Amino acid sequence: MTTKAPLLTIADWDALPAEDGNRYEIIEGELFVSVWPGLTHQRVLTNLLSLFAIFLEKNPIGECLPTVGLILSQYSGVIPDLVFFLNEQSERIIKDDRLIGPPALICEVVEEGLANTGRDCGTKLKLYSKHGVPEYWLVYPKTLTIERWVRQGDSLIRWKTLRINDTLTSDLLPGFSGLLSQIFRPIGKR
Repeated sequence: MTTKAPLLTIADWDALPAEDGNRYEIIEGELFVSVWPGLTHQRVLTNLLSLFAIFLEKNPIGECLPTVGLILSQYSGVIPDLVFFLNEQSERIIKDDRLIGPPALICEVVEEGLANTGRDCGTKLKLYSKHGVPEYWLVYPKTLTIERWVRQGDSLIRWKTLRINDTLTSDLLPGFSGLLSQIFRPIGKR
């Protein structure tokens, strides 16, 4: 007879070590552990944040944050690479220095490796779809591509795969645009 492990909760997540070099997430009660991201990942994330900063300076419609704790249920707490939420969502989703509930947009920069790809492109995609996230971007530094997933009805569907010469836009962010060549450009190179 096999025994099923008990589902982990947000209280368990809060009890995990904060400074041991690992990144802990609980998805549907299951623990996922990854190491902190590498240089390429952080360069791409910095480039995306810069594009958002420029856009939000002219269009202050919301807030864009990197690696913030996001609680979607008692059994799911994650740390997306980037979240964007609209000003009108702030009162509803900001609580006790965390985000609770789905923001307007989530972005994950996908690290190499089967575990990372499975988590970001499978497990988290299902989680974000289940909890009503309107848009999800999967950013692949190795192939210089970005997948845009958008909500249609009850689920997220792959809307478009963008390549290095394409421009990233979003209906959620009227006027936002970024060339993929800018997003994948190494820091310091213009």
